[in-house]
Amino acid sequence: MDLYAQALAAARRYAEDRSTRAVFPTAEALEGLGAFESDLPDDGLAEEEVLALLDRFGSPASVMSSGGRYFGFVTGSSLPAATAAHWLATAWDQNSALAVMSPVVARLDDIALSWIADLLGIPPQALGTFVTGATMANFTCLAAARHSLLQEQGWDVEAKGMFGAPAIPVIVGEEAHVSLLKALRLLGFGTDSLLRVPADSQGRMRPDAFPTLTTPALVCLQAGNVNTGALDPAESLIPLARASGSWVHVDGAFGLWANASASSAPLAAGYEQADSWASDCHKWLNVPYDSGVAFVRSAAALVAAMGSTASYLPSGGTIEAMQRSPESSRRARGVDAWAALRSLGKKGVAELVDRCCHHARSFAGRLEEAGCQILNEVALNQVLVALDSDERTTAWIEAVQRDGACWCGGTVWQGRKAMRISVSSWATTRHDVKISVESMLRCRPA
Repeated sequence: MDLYAQALAAARRYAEDRSTRAVFPTAEALEGLGAFESDLPDDGLAEEEVLALLDRFGSPASVMSSGGRYFGFVTGSSLPAATAAHWLATAWDQNSALAVMSPVVARLDDIALSWIADLLGIPPQALGTFVTGATMANFTCLAAARHSLLQEQGWDVEAKGMFGAPAIPVIVGEEAHVSLLKALRLLGFGTDSLLRVPADSQGRMRPDAFPTLTTPALVCLQAGNVNTGALDPAESLIPLARASGSWVHVDGAFGLWANASASSAPLAAGYEQADSWASDCHKWLNVPYDSGVAFVRSAAALVAAMGSTASYLPSGGTIEAMQRSPESSRRARGVDAWAALRSLGKKGVAELVDRCCHHARSFAGRLEEAGCQILNEVALNQVLVALDSDERTTAWIEAVQRDGACWCGGTVWQGRKAMRISVSSWATTRHDVKISVESMLRCRPA
């Protein structure tokens, strides 16, 4: 059999197992991973045998996060069109650093980024780029913010670095996500120096607790709390930041996609007034890992922070991909995103967002009716559910994971242990919700 045909057949079998296989691999499947353990042999293995080995022992030991009953973290599946495009782009093996290295990828990158900006409510003049995920999207945006805020104080951070640089106040919410905090650390903003604004019961930054700023600061808002799904009230917070000439950044890994649907867009009102925006495509857009996006209103600030030159690199009026991203060599992420968006259209993206939100509300309603405690206002796709003690909730999560019908992770929310249900996959159906709820109730400790 042709090697590519063999790979396609294996992928088809895997996809067909989505609705029947346990979401988490069995103990036997995990033991099978021992088949990969060996010293690197002197002689290579035939390509067909390599692929067969990978499928025989690797496929059963994978997590079925591409199916409809995986509710861990905030993990989207991969739409068929995006998966197929990903395969083709991998065969193309393009480096998307420069347009001259791949004209097709450069064009598709720009088109997909413009479509995403439109869906997320980001101003058309903002310059965008594909990166690995929300951590690097935050990093990219915050680097542009750092450049701009220090430049206003006469400091060239790209030349002089952070040693001796003027101080920049950094404002974050009490419930800021770890990816934002990691990006700030990488940029030299130590977490001990952050000004943390208290949050309300849903994790939203409280405008009444926002500090009075007398100098330009870096203000970081969150669109989509990872536990509750709640969005910071941008319409109230951004004017407070603007009064001091501050830069407003949005960590919107999944919550910014609320703007793609008329039903949920009011939750994201005001975010278009920000200066930079970070989000993911491998979450709610459901493209293959990895895929994040960063947008910066000031193209000059982004290029100043990310740009690099060398004698062998082309120069001209075009802002190349490598001049707006931390990476130089880059895989063709825009191809996957373009395919997902072209296959869905605006209506399809809106329907995907609405469907996930509807399923989340169904989870909350059925579990609450059965006597479980819902800890959050289910405004988007996140549900926090608990039993009457942390011990029972912990045992419940473990039992659900062992059962295998679905997979949910645990978290701690405002001092309470909770099971976290994140509905982010195009593949999730009403039947998946029904089966999952039945499993949860069956596994509930007595």
